[in-house]
Amino acid sequence: MIKQGSLLPLLLVVLMISSTSAQRSKKPKTRTMTGSAAKGSASNGMQVVPDLAERLAKFRRVDMPFHSAGLTAREKSMVAKLVDASRYLEDIYWRQNDPEGLTLYQSLATSKSTRDQELRRYVWINGSRFDLIEENRPFVGTALMPPGRGFYPEGLTRKQIEQYVQDHPDQKDEIYSSTTAVRWHGDRLEGVPYHIAYRSFLDPAARDLREAASLSDDPAFANFLGLRADALVTDDYFKSDLAWVDLKDPKFDVIFAPYETYNDDLLGVKGSYGAAVLVRNETESRKLAMFQKYVADVQDALPLVPADRPSKHGLETPMEVMDAPYRAGDLRHGYQAVADNLPNDPRVHEQKGSKKIFFKNFMDARVTYVILPLAQFMMPSEQAAKASAEGYLLFTIMHEMAHGLGPAYSRTSTGKVPVREAIGPIYSGLEEAKADVVGMFGLNWMVDHEVLPKEKLEEYYASYVAGIFRTIRFGIGEAHGQAQMMEFNYLSERGAITRQSSGMYAIDYAGMPGVLNDLAKELLHIEATGNRERAENWFKKYDVMPSELHVSLKTASKVPVDVDPVFSFPEKIK
Repeated sequence: MIKQGSLLPLLLVVLMISSTSAQRSKKPKTRTMTGSAAKGSASNGMQVVPDLAERLAKFRRVDMPFHSAGLTAREKSMVAKLVDASRYLEDIYWRQNDPEGLTLYQSLATSKSTRDQELRRYVWINGSRFDLIEENRPFVGTALMPPGRGFYPEGLTRKQIEQYVQDHPDQKDEIYSSTTAVRWHGDRLEGVPYHIAYRSFLDPAARDLREAASLSDDPAFANFLGLRADALVTDDYFKSDLAWVDLKDPKFDVIFAPYETYNDDLLGVKGSYGAAVLVRNETESRKLAMFQKYVADVQDALPLVPADRPSKHGLETPMEVMDAPYRAGDLRHGYQAVADNLPNDPRVHEQKGSKKIFFKNFMDARVTYVILPLAQFMMPSEQAAKASAEGYLLFTIMHEMAHGLGPAYSRTSTGKVPVREAIGPIYSGLEEAKADVVGMFGLNWMVDHEVLPKEKLEEYYASYVAGIFRTIRFGIGEAHGQAQMMEFNYLSERGAITRQSSGMYAIDYAGMPGVLNDLAKELLHIEATGNRERAENWFKKYDVMPSELHVSLKTASKVPVDVDPVFSFPEKIK
């Protein structure tokens, strides 16, 4: 054990932080997956951005308490056990996302320096040494973010992988699997299954899920927890996903899997582990029943040929409004999601559908502290006044519903291929844009069919645009920011949004439906055909922030970019 105060851990950290990708050896290396802590280190000698305090101020700390009143002792124990399980996914997430960042985070734990603690908190907010709202540029050190993060060997490129798979077609499935870590084994690449690569964390996580199941008074939820525990140690989530979608109005729920692929900028296929412990908000959940009725109808109305929009009739579309008293991993760091549409497996979508979850405590915080204040700076007063919490909630509902709409697969020259595999790294941005635009298409459909009041349509558009201004502040280094930057530029090009002499942006309410319909058609067709080049060229054209927009956003610099949740449960990491 290294004694506190030794210069060795400091030297090791400084060397890791200051290394650049240009200095890395071209020979295959094995990345450590342990991320052991160096106690007592400080940031002296490290290159840290000078405006760290200002960056921290962009994230408002918001309490997300666990409201345990009315719960039984068994229920409280079950929630605590689910939190314990979630912490193991937190441990894995850091090793997937930025192992060196984990070492740095742990090395600063005992420092009393204000500068060290500010740096440590910003590493925690981002889940890495790379700044999400600065297009993933480093805020400590000079090493650039490797596009493969910890999913692939350092220095490996997409072109090299594609050539390797072409030369070794029998390995394509293991290399492209969403649940393998790609590593060198001699001169060959191999896809190490997650349940082997991260076994030391997944075995105890599975144990905790089984113990939580034994405390559950809901047999269906207990069964799901048992199946999910099995999935953790086999990487086969299909059966447990089906059971998860089948849950009927559960009082408690969890998201617990390597679902999202946002952090894989190399192939766009590797799943990051994330977790959320959920407690049902019964009153708000009942309000969602109306939307479940129209999922199939909106799918049938999409501007696609029938073969590219498989019927949703008879499939499950459960919607839950939940409070999340604890989140970990992919759901804890960086962009704070207010909703999710899961699972992502197209086989589940075809057989069952998908589940839409809305995190009410996170949504309330986003609207209160970010969206409504920001609208006052970016939109004419009469339009800013129309932006509302209800309008943003409905947009979010439709966004999550739209993730399950459109083509389930791409039809390519080689046959039916999962959309994310066909599109590659740009998939996450494309899919987020599709969900936004198809969601607004569906909202307009509901107004046209008198499901929602026509007089509310301007409120919905104002809330959508106010949300765009919030999201583009993350820049194009993040999938949601990438998506809404493209949407903003397209809407501006078509005149649905115009910049006024005041520097504010006005909405052409009458022009919005037609422009959104055309954009929905474009994005859906890209997914249906799996045209990667078309997708990349589309975003290349539209994913640049106009200089005048940058100037306007600066006027709102005092408005937080996002929230930084503070939970009742201690946040631990190994």
